[in-house]
Amino acid sequence: MLIERYFETLQAKIAEIAADSELIQKAAQCCAEALARGGALHIFDSGHMVSSELVHRAGGLAAISPLSFALNVNNPVKTRPDVPPAPSLSYAYIKHIFETNQLRRGDVLIIGSVSGKTANVVELALQAKAHGLTVIALTSLAYSSQLDSEHPGGKRLFEVAHLVLDNHAPYGDAMLTLEALDYPICPASGLGAAAVLWALTAGIVEALLAKGLKPTVYPSINRPDGRELVRQVEAQALLKGY
Repeated sequence: MLIERYFETLQAKIAEIAADSELIQKAAQCCAEALARGGALHIFDSGHMVSSELVHRAGGLAAISPLSFALNVNNPVKTRPDVPPAPSLSYAYIKHIFETNQLRRGDVLIIGSVSGKTANVVELALQAKAHGLTVIALTSLAYSSQLDSEHPGGKRLFEVAHLVLDNHAPYGDAMLTLEALDYPICPASGLGAAAVLWALTAGIVEALLAKGLKPTVYPSINRPDGRELVRQVEAQALLKGY
């Protein structure tokens, strides 16, 4: 059955991710050290489930801050082709992020991008490093390493980050090939990223506890007293910073 084949393939991917435990622990230690000295932990995702998976989740850390940004111009003219914004404009508004937001030296920024090739993602990582943040990439090395960068510098995300966590998605992302279909089905990157990030969360908790620091963890908001508990947790996190 194709369903059985899917689960067998998924289990193999999880085993590949588990083999990276030492690297995930290194990233977790980096995050814990930043939180312990008053820094912040930010997460940016270029379009899938990374940011929403970790933020405000039962069992997740209240210390995680989502980062998002966009520059959208909607002005269609039927007789004229769409023209993408110039790279210089894109880089200018990424620079503006660091001028107006809470990204500061000593913080950690996790950037999720399966392909790791887009210019804005690479530029975000470069500017974060220039501003003194530690950049952790979450990407597919098997996929990204076979793609050309769209950034003028020619680098992909995994080539500019301080630490790289691999979601172990294959080239093209999808895992199952079928003779009857033109392209594979069932992408690996979403579940792979979730597995990596929750392992990272476990490592951060362990590292903070080893420092004598009790991290603030979200309860389920769906409990009868959930909303009040979440309010209390967020108040604690605001005071402690982690």
